[in-house]
Amino acid sequence: MTALLSIAWKSAWNRRFTLALTVFSIALATLLLLGVERIRTELRENFASAVSGTDLIVGARTGSTQLLLYSVFHIGSATNNIGWRSVQALEQHPGVAWVVPLSLGDSHRGFAVVATTPAYFAHVRRGEQLLDEGQPFSGLFDAVIGADVAEQLGYHVGRKITLAHGTGELTPEHADKPFTVVGILKRTGTPIDRTVHIGLEAMEAIHLEWAGGAPMPGLKIPAEQVRKFDLRPKNVTAALVGLKNRAAVFAVQRWVQAYPEEPLMAILPGVALDELWQVIGVGEKALLALSGLVGIVSLAGLVSVVMAGLNERRRELAVLRAVGAGARHVLALLALEGAIVTVLGVALGTLLAALGIAALGPWLQTHYGLALRLAAPTLNEGLLLAALLAAGWLASLLPGVRAYRLSLADGLSPRL
Repeated sequence: MTALLSIAWKSAWNRRFTLALTVFSIALATLLLLGVERIRTELRENFASAVSGTDLIVGARTGSTQLLLYSVFHIGSATNNIGWRSVQALEQHPGVAWVVPLSLGDSHRGFAVVATTPAYFAHVRRGEQLLDEGQPFSGLFDAVIGADVAEQLGYHVGRKITLAHGTGELTPEHADKPFTVVGILKRTGTPIDRTVHIGLEAMEAIHLEWAGGAPMPGLKIPAEQVRKFDLRPKNVTAALVGLKNRAAVFAVQRWVQAYPEEPLMAILPGVALDELWQVIGVGEKALLALSGLVGIVSLAGLVSVVMAGLNERRRELAVLRAVGAGARHVLALLALEGAIVTVLGVALGTLLAALGIAALGPWLQTHYGLALRLAAPTLNEGLLLAALLAAGWLASLLPGVRAYRLSLADGLSPRL
């Protein structure tokens, strides 16, 4: 076997320029497969991190996926709000550690506005330090913006902004009540990056003269006078809930479902996220399948290169037979050559993937919040690499069988 391996390596080296292209194509297929798998894994983790610190999401009764979409990802709108008394009752439940209410509906230049409490910054990411610059809102008209908002709009701490009523392009603005940016959040790769955060009292203040989604004619309350009014929230869109003991999650969920004052529902964000992922996961599967097709094309190129060179190598194979090599040795020789090329291609592709993650990881984290970490291959990545190696070896058997048949028929005859 050692002799065959030496002969296979020398034979491949003699055709190095031709086989180098095949090695490079296999490397690109490996890079694509590993890249897609790593990005798919990190995207899924980023999705999960959007609700990583939350045990339950409470809102008006609707579909679990819809509640997750509008409360966490700010997509769509709520069918109904929940009363402030319900939020207070939830806070007093013995199994509840904290409640973060969310009030949605307004926007700023295409970015969602979320009214909440300062507890949001302490609990929404499992206690992770969210602020990159400035401080949480404390004044009535303070705002804390996500990283994408700051980058795309060029905002900085101290900038004055106004909010729009609703989410459409032609919605009226609350121009008489401007906000001051007091904090900018770190990039998280979650919807937090594309959100403007204000206090619940501020949401009430900018809607004092509004009713039914429209300003009341003749009523104008200046910003400096809004503190004279009761700014306690009447209702909110949803609430994020953390429990003292996660084992009590189903007990609290049943309590919410049976709440007598109004119809509510509580969802487990992880379960709802899995349901959502089943819908949007079709795209990642299609991309992974496309990467697999690239791998198949690369291996087909390997077979083509070896098959095309067989006629030129018939004398070489005949000489091997003349010096005592059996037909099975010829088959093993071609299989080893294919295996060497495949191993080199897979190794090069793995190296390129690691270098790509090391080089682009910080840039992707900064600009897109996608945390690609340089780490040992995961189980799925290991299975993909094993599949590529096995497929390469199997692909090399086809020219090996062809060479086996030729070596049985050929000798050192002049017709060669």
